[in-house]
Amino acid sequence: MVFDAFPLPPLAILGAGSMGGAIVRGLVASGLATGGVRATNRSRAKAAELAGLDGVESIALEERPSGNTDAAASADIVLIGVKPAMVPDLLREIAPVLRPGTIVVSLAAGVTIATFEEILGPDVAVLRSMPNTPALVGKGVTGLAAGTGADADAVHVVRRLFETVGTVVEVPEAQIDALSTISGSGPAYVFLLVEEFTAAAVAKGFPLEQARILAEQTFIGAAALLEASGEEPAELRRQVTSPKGTTERAIAVLQDAALDEVFGRATDAALARARELAAGA
Repeated sequence: MVFDAFPLPPLAILGAGSMGGAIVRGLVASGLATGGVRATNRSRAKAAELAGLDGVESIALEERPSGNTDAAASADIVLIGVKPAMVPDLLREIAPVLRPGTIVVSLAAGVTIATFEEILGPDVAVLRSMPNTPALVGKGVTGLAAGTGADADAVHVVRRLFETVGTVVEVPEAQIDALSTISGSGPAYVFLLVEEFTAAAVAKGFPLEQARILAEQTFIGAAALLEASGEEPAELRRQVTSPKGTTERAIAVLQDAALDEVFGRATDAALARARELAAGA
């Protein structure tokens, strides 16, 4: 994870649930949020999870109904983390208090930049983001798309923000839904593979606890090796696959299963559903 040390301006995260909360924690850990962070949640219980973090004011809307507008009015960057169906009403609520030049960043799947810009007007810079759940442990991948009013400085500061919880990939908005089928949904694909690998170990006679260790640590270790080595995945696979050995026989079975087609169909299905959601279906 690489980001420059220039501090971030005052921030508001409206709807700081799992993903918003991960970003709050990443910001605190980075030491860059010197302008302070205001985070809102509907319930006291959710707000309490972020209370006490250095430089964070955690607001429960059930105690302070004006919390969203209070937070947005004092921020230079506002992240919108509520459920997609709630976004338009929230934007209409905060639009009157946003100062010209405020940067508004969407965390909501399926809500277009055009929706944000139509409600918020031309004086606000809008960006759309697509983080994934490994952001919870600082290993996220965030897709970032700039709106029509977001200049290079706005993109830079928002990129820096998301780099506190992982890696950032800048794409045009037209690619955000496709990106969501790879990095957004991708952790679920990996977890499914670990589930099935664990089941295979159990079927070979290992107790569940050992099977989980074998499967999970193999995936974790392989990912760490991939990151540390700088090698292409295909090259690392070749290094493990001795000619006429056991791994070669197993890889042949997996290749006969046409995994390329399977992953193609899976991501195509996810993309189709993303487009349905964007259309309100």
